Amino acid sequence: MIRNTVIALSYRQLLLVALIAGLVGCGNADMETTTAPDAADNANAAGENSARIEMDRLAATVKVLASDEFEGRAPGTPGGRKTVRYLVEQFAALGLEPGGESGSWVQTVPMIRTQVQTPATMQFRVGGKIQTLQQEIDIAADTVRPVQSIAIDAPVVFVGFGASAPERDWDDYGDIDLAGKVAIYLVNDPDFAATPDEPVAGRFGDRRMTYYGRWAYKYAEAARRGATAALVIHETEAAGYGWNVASSSPGENYAVVRDGSGTDPVLLQGWLQGDAAAKLFSAAGYDLDELRVRARSPDFKAFELRDVTFHADLQVKVETIESSNVLARLPGTSRPDEILMVSSHWDAYGLGEPDAEGRTMRPGANDDALGTAGVLEIARVLTAGAPLERSVVFAVWTAEESGLLGSEAYANDPVYPLEKTVANLTLDILQTAGPARDVILVGEGQSDLEDDLASAAASQGRVVTPESLPENGLFFRADHFSLAQRGVPVLLIMGIAGGADLIEGGREAGEQWIADYIANCYHQTCDTWSPDWDLRGAAEDIELFRIIIDDLGNSTRWPKWKAGSEFKAIRAQSADARP
Repeated sequence: MIRNTVIALSYRQLLLVALIAGLVGCGNADMETTTAPDAADNANAAGENSARIEMDRLAATVKVLASDEFEGRAPGTPGGRKTVRYLVEQFAALGLEPGGESGSWVQTVPMIRTQVQTPATMQFRVGGKIQTLQQEIDIAADTVRPVQSIAIDAPVVFVGFGASAPERDWDDYGDIDLAGKVAIYLVNDPDFAATPDEPVAGRFGDRRMTYYGRWAYKYAEAARRGATAALVIHETEAAGYGWNVASSSPGENYAVVRDGSGTDPVLLQGWLQGDAAAKLFSAAGYDLDELRVRARSPDFKAFELRDVTFHADLQVKVETIESSNVLARLPGTSRPDEILMVSSHWDAYGLGEPDAEGRTMRPGANDDALGTAGVLEIARVLTAGAPLERSVVFAVWTAEESGLLGSEAYANDPVYPLEKTVANLTLDILQTAGPARDVILVGEGQSDLEDDLASAAASQGRVVTPESLPENGLFFRADHFSLAQRGVPVLLIMGIAGGADLIEGGREAGEQWIADYIANCYHQTCDTWSPDWDLRGAAEDIELFRIIIDDLGNSTRWPKWKAGSEFKAIRAQSADARP
């Protein structure tokens, strides 16, 4: 152990010298030379305290990343570039290897940033009457197309939940032609609000959201069918968050630069506020509540609203930016080509409109500076410990808040073959209310990594509890999903998936923590570091991943998807690539 520590310190010092001299290759606009941490501090970190996740270190990292200096860590901004440099410095100081493209610390992610300009003219016309839609109040619309202007004058189609699921004997579209039209969707799945005696009950997992319930699926299906625009009617319970979250960045979006292949996204997409939607349907002679019930029937088919059109006349500012995923590698000894990946996302929402207190920065202290601090802590502990047979890659993604773009870019062009990636473990939002008797499992029934989680929790005297809010579809809302879609077994710890059974206050206190965070601070200016945080529970949750990595890192076992998982067949296609 002493010998390994000495060697690691020497390697760290060499890397720090290279970094300061500007020799650590990156070739990316998000990388600039800056002063690295003191090597002696990191030598101490690799010493007697390195066997556990340290709350003080978690707090220190969050305070840095959520500080005013980082301006909310939006991709393509000075704060985003500063974030990438900071993360590279931290990984280098730990003695890790660059894990990105061509021996660098990063993977370049070219993106566009679009911003619908004000004033933005959007309205429904019902017969001769006009319903004006105010951006952020009645509608939150944006585009992921690199266009300078948007002009729409198109009929409107109500497509219910918009699910086309032959394996569930369900098709909301029927014979409707969406080409050149505006599709309006209900949020979540057809059985989300169903009573037990309705035919749809249980067909889409009851309260557990399937991918058909995600707005990303609805937008993609609308585009595939040729729609000009897609709007999802917002409902707080069914969406899993309030209108304040859905409208938190009005008119702004990001997209990975496309290569011209595949289907173009819809020209305009976004949320339609619930009252504005009810007003539209009432003016057109429909009752939206009745339509919600009709849409839960297998017999429902999309239909065009009578004498209703949607009009938009918008100017769009388009910027091309470069951002970066940050990747570091702890090489394995005997099977270095077998990759364990632990990840988080570094981005937050940057600067926005002033809140009631005049604050404009949305610092993302919990979402996901705390998860990123957890990745750094796992890296520190593993680097100081005994070498593993398999390699560990620490991946901190860009642009998660913009639609999982950083992880999606990696999954489309992986630095390490996905068929030889053992598992992805993701930290995204951790509860800050203290130690808990349990850890919350997101996406129950997906892979046998759930058994690893249960075993690790038992070693801490804790248990695993399935998420209490499966209707929020959190399994589809974090970066691990990009890897899951390509067959890589995944595990997510996310503190808002259900109220933890807290040592102080029990599950009621855990649920209250979630309610307060979602209602007040999720994606908002108040997601800041607080001295009131109790990080004991977060540290225990992070330690669970360290335990799992320690086990899988010296194992020949390959985690498998469980029977019934939609990702099992995808993984099976690459079975020959694994021993």
